[in-house]
Amino acid sequence: MDEIKQIEAKHDDEIEIDLGELFHLLLQKMWIIILCLIVGAALAFGGTKFVVTPQYSASSIIYILTKTTTVTSLADIQMGAQLTVDFEILAKSRTVVEEVIETLDLDTTYEELLGQITTENPTGTRMLELTVTDPDPEMAKTISNALADATADRVADVMNSDKPNIVDRAVKPAKPSSPSMIKNVAIGALAGAFLAIAVVVIRFLLNDTVQTEEDIRKYLNLNTLAAVPLEKRR
Repeated sequence: MDEIKQIEAKHDDEIEIDLGELFHLLLQKMWIIILCLIVGAALAFGGTKFVVTPQYSASSIIYILTKTTTVTSLADIQMGAQLTVDFEILAKSRTVVEEVIETLDLDTTYEELLGQITTENPTGTRMLELTVTDPDPEMAKTISNALADATADRVADVMNSDKPNIVDRAVKPAKPSSPSMIKNVAIGALAGAFLAIAVVVIRFLLNDTVQTEEDIRKYLNLNTLAAVPLEKRR
């Protein structure tokens, strides 16, 4: 009896994972995993559809170089790259952003509007793309165009040069830029399935009771007959 207790104590101190058994257990619980996957996808769909406010993005594009700037040498090209950085800083400057707020009579602060603005210089170009994101697609377009005009005016004033040309004015976006329904549903489905798998695995690891004849032979070093009470053998 003492030997059995020692074996049981040794078993309690060891963590042994039978991958084959775990795999079969996951197969048995597959219906739960699939159910959680469907529930997670449904919750993500509902949250994206009815809770999250869609955002619309509109972009206008400014040409970095002006009539007084030519690209005839490597130095000029480098200067164009530096102008891109200057334009980006000016586009997000307080003077420009507050001018847009005043021109459009927006009920917002500099910090709030600045959070809606992103600037990007497409690789290999001397263009600056000004993108504004807003829940109202018409307002996103209006702010982006006003920002392009204010930026061009500010550049001409600060750099004492010609006003840069606006290559492309923003148009009203037809579809929201975020959230992505497909992406959110996929994340929700994966999260639901992962949660179900995690629960099954944790329950499996924490369950250290002797359940099968194989467990009796493995952990107690007894054959099945020896584990059966004497009165049940008769």
